[in-house]
Amino acid sequence: MTGAFSGSGRSNQGLPKVPTPPSGWPIGSYGTYQEAHRAVEHLAGNDFPVEEVTIVGVDLMLVERVIGRLSWPKVLGTGALSGAWFGLFVGLLLGLFSQQQTSFAPILVGLSAGVVFGLIFAAVGYASTRGRGREIASATQLVAGRYDVLAQPRNAEKGRDLLAKLAMGPGGALS
Repeated sequence: MTGAFSGSGRSNQGLPKVPTPPSGWPIGSYGTYQEAHRAVEHLAGNDFPVEEVTIVGVDLMLVERVIGRLSWPKVLGTGALSGAWFGLFVGLLLGLFSQQQTSFAPILVGLSAGVVFGLIFAAVGYASTRGRGREIASATQLVAGRYDVLAQPRNAEKGRDLLAKLAMGPGGALS
């Protein structure tokens, strides 16, 4: 899948420079993005000009999935771990530019400092939000109720026919 920032090397001549509502006629509607993507792949496999196709998410929803309850041990453990990774990275960089041969001192100093700062930042952040409704850990996603596949009018009928054949499946019945 490619997007505006994918860096695929291809030019994006057909893409608008500013946010613009999509154009085209609906040729299919699907419950999931994967189904819509599969439909576009089917069109591409049947020599349909897919550069004229757009997948549009309709009825957008912001979904927050609760992962678990926050507690001091979880917050401090996560802070220490993320600090350790950053400290390890900084320590490795310091070790690369160190004048001493095969010394682990810069790595250990970076790792230790990272853990300490990770603990401090996590504790301050958690303490400052405590009691204000942030007692849970969650992940947020933007999802659509359905995904419409649009095609430019000159090829919409051909696209509908191809997607109808896909829906019929290999045996002629709906799959």
